[in-house]
Amino acid sequence: MDKNIIEKLSPEKILQFILDKGINGAGSFKGAQRIADEALNHAGGNVDKAVARVIKTHTTLVGTSGFVSGLGGFATMPVSIPADVTVFYANAARMVAAIAFLRGYDIRSEEVRTAVSVSLVGVIGSEAMAKIGIDVARRGGMAALKKLPGRVLIEINKKVGFRLFTKMGTTGSINLVKFVPVLASGVGATFNVASMRTIGGYARRNFPQVTEVVVDESDLLNDEEFIIDAEIIDDYQENN
Repeated sequence: MDKNIIEKLSPEKILQFILDKGINGAGSFKGAQRIADEALNHAGGNVDKAVARVIKTHTTLVGTSGFVSGLGGFATMPVSIPADVTVFYANAARMVAAIAFLRGYDIRSEEVRTAVSVSLVGVIGSEAMAKIGIDVARRGGMAALKKLPGRVLIEINKKVGFRLFTKMGTTGSINLVKFVPVLASGVGATFNVASMRTIGGYARRNFPQVTEVVVDESDLLNDEEFIIDAEIIDDYQENN
C-alpha cells in the first residue's frame, strides 16, 4: 500500500478503512465475527456473558503498552495516520461489530455499519441521529435506519467521519495529533480503557437483542419524512 493513500483520503474514507479492518479483520487481526464466536463459545452460549467478555477483552487490550506492536501485519501497515489511533479505533469498531453480531445483526449491511460508526462517536452520534428523527436503540430504530435512502447513509457516514477526525483539528485538514479524544501522544492507558468502555456502553445501547425488537410500523416515520437533505446534517454540524 502506498504510504500516502490514507493521508489523501477524506475523513469518510478513513472511517470506512477503520470499519473495514474492524469488521473484516486484517492479517493476524481477527474480524468481528470470529471474536464474537470465540466469546460466545467461552461463555457457553450465553450472549450477555459473551458481550461482557468482548468489552472486557478490548478494554484490557488497549490498556497494555504493546497493544499496537502486538497486532502483526495490520499494525505495521505503512499508513500516514498514527498507528495507535488507527489500531484503537479498529479495535473499537471490531468490539462494536462483535456485539452487534452477538445480538443478531447482519454486520455486513450498510445500516449496521452506519450504527457501528455512530457508536464510535458516542453522544455526538446519538445527537446527530436524533436530529434526523432516529434512535437506533428504540423499538424499530434499526428498521428505520434501514429504510433511509442510501444517499442519506452516505451523508451520515461522511459527517460522522468528519466529526471523528476534525473536531479537535484545524478547519480544512485532518489534524490527528489533536485526535478526539484518545491516544494522542502522552495520553495514558487509563484513559484508553475508559474510552473503550464508554464506546462499549454505546454499542450495548445501540444494538439491543434482535429477538427483543418488535417493529411496529406506526412507530416508523413515513417515507416522505425519511427524505432528508444533506443540509440538515450540515446545519447540525455547524451549530454544534
